[in-house]
Amino acid sequence: MTSETTGVWGIHAGRTGDADALFLQKGYIAIGWSRVGDLSKLSPDRESFKKAIAAAYPLYKPGAVPVAAGQNFRFVYVLKEGDIMVYRSKLSGEIHLGRIVGDYEYRPDLEPGYPNLRAVKWLKSVDPKGVTQGALYEIGSAMSLFMVRNYVEEWLSFLSKDVGDNELVLVDSADEDPTVAYVAESIQENTRDFIRKQFEGELKGHPFARYIGHLLNTMGYRTRISPEGPDGGVDIVAHRDELGFEPPIIKVQVKSGSGNVGQPEVSALLGTLDSREFGLVVTLGSFTNQARAFARNKSNLRLIDGEDLIALTLQHYDQLDSRYKAVIPLKQVYVPEPIES
Repeated sequence: MTSETTGVWGIHAGRTGDADALFLQKGYIAIGWSRVGDLSKLSPDRESFKKAIAAAYPLYKPGAVPVAAGQNFRFVYVLKEGDIMVYRSKLSGEIHLGRIVGDYEYRPDLEPGYPNLRAVKWLKSVDPKGVTQGALYEIGSAMSLFMVRNYVEEWLSFLSKDVGDNELVLVDSADEDPTVAYVAESIQENTRDFIRKQFEGELKGHPFARYIGHLLNTMGYRTRISPEGPDGGVDIVAHRDELGFEPPIIKVQVKSGSGNVGQPEVSALLGTLDSREFGLVVTLGSFTNQARAFARNKSNLRLIDGEDLIALTLQHYDQLDSRYKAVIPLKQVYVPEPIES
């Protein structure tokens, strides 16, 4: 058995493991989307699946429809007999490896919430302590059904161990897991990507300026935000004192686009400053090399790009107002840190 001839897939049994018994006791893998009905009656193309999902789940956001449709399409038409399934039980924590042994079936009588089935023969149960962090992270995908791409050989290696069907495989943990650093960086990168997408989708234009004003509030500044419309090159005025007379006075220009901000925009803000004032340009995108070089020689001018902004957002997240936490919903998790030798 090789990764070239065998597909390796991951699957979840619902958010709380509610299909765990269907998987392990009745010998199936399953996906939900029960309102769509029998998936085999749809034309074997992704557009038909998208239309069916959109009709059955009208409250889905547009971006969620192709994701759901893709999982349903793959379950019926891409998975094949002989492919390997990797399933981690939320109830026991063990990881189960099995082989698909049947075509698609529509069986709402077995479990109404998970009527779309494929028969599977479970071959091995793996103790997660013997699995690298990278492989564990990959099967923690947010999707119900997904292809395993990065750790195929690791999962197939468990099936080559000389133990009987469905016996628990215990593997000694390595002294140092080389995938720990990858997991930590992947989690952080995914979080940064999520924050950027939320900014781009929910805080375009003037709402983005209001958010920057609020972020400055969490840093101890009082802010005055210009109303929508022409602002004379200044979106926010920030200051420490209650009345806004005492220096330092900071004038802020905000750019909610994801493109590059050039030197003309930066120098325009500088032209609004007097000798006691400071300028701050904040963009969700980046700055051209010319803009950075221009600002580098100005002691009263500072540039904050998208990466800097996301870092400040994470640093002050606990102090954000609930309305912005609703736009950027995050929860604290502990990320594995590589052990230095």
